[in-house]
Amino acid sequence: MSVTKNDMVIEIAKKTGIEQQKVKQIVQMTLDGIIDILAVEQRIELRNFGVFEVRTRKARKARNPRTGEEVMVPSKKVVTFKAGKIMEERVEAKPVEPAPTSTPAPAADSQPAPVSQPGISPSPSV
Repeated sequence: MSVTKNDMVIEIAKKTGIEQQKVKQIVQMTLDGIIDILAVEQRIELRNFGVFEVRTRKARKARNPRTGEEVMVPSKKVVTFKAGKIMEERVEAKPVEPAPTSTPAPAADSQPAPVSQPGISPSPSV
C-alpha cells in the first residue's frame, strides 16, 4: 500500500494539532520549493534526508516493442535522489509499528464520568 500526500497531511495534522488546510498548504509549499530549486540550481541537499539532483540522461538507441524498429531516444533531464544516512538506516531497520494515536482505554476499576445533558439532572449514585 502506498501513502498519498493527503495521508501524510492528515498524519501531520493529528500529531501537531494544526488544521489540515494549513498543513496541506505547508506541505505543498515545501514540495513546490524543492521543484523551484531543482529547476534553477539543479541540486538540493536536505541534511539527514537526502540529495535531489538533476542529471542529463544521454541519447540512446532503443527498439519499438511492437515493430522491432530501432529508434533514437533523445537526451533528457531526470531527477535523481540519493538517500541520506539517517533515511537509509531507518529504511533498512525492522519496520516500527506506529504509536497508537487514540487515547488509552480507562482502567477496568475506574468508573466513567457522568455525562450531563441540558435539562436533565444526574441521578444520585448509590
